[in-house]
Amino acid sequence: MKIIRASAGECQAMAAAHQNAFGDKSWREDEFEDLLDGAGIYGFLAEDGDPLGVILCRIAAGEVEVLTVGVIPAARRRGVALALMLAAMDVARGLGTAEAFLEVAIDNQGALTLYDRLGFRQAGLRKSYYDRGAAGCVDALVMRLDLNAVAA
Repeated sequence: MKIIRASAGECQAMAAAHQNAFGDKSWREDEFEDLLDGAGIYGFLAEDGDPLGVILCRIAAGEVEVLTVGVIPAARRRGVALALMLAAMDVARGLGTAEAFLEVAIDNQGALTLYDRLGFRQAGLRKSYYDRGAAGCVDALVMRLDLNAVAA
């Protein structure tokens, strides 16, 4: 598995990974292109010849926000999300960022386990944050990581 720093050249593969990970809630190639053109935005693509996963982050006001992280179903539980998160947090640390934030659905046990392993802690709750269509809405936990307290 390779972890590649995202540029415009990776947007098609990033969109493919995101679509495979999130289905109809995924982002398009042009959305990744637009975001990567924005100030403070960076990301990574995990691939092994085919896209496995993607992460996109935004740094602002001394904080990094994980905008999205997703891994294709066939590659889950193989360390892809961990590798993407570590790469993204290393960049944030290197830029002097003190805190990381993200939202995660309260029923996404795999992601919650990963974030706990990385040292994220609950900082808040967003009621009915994720729309699951006919299944209704699901709350999201706001998670925070002190980047200065975690070994690089």
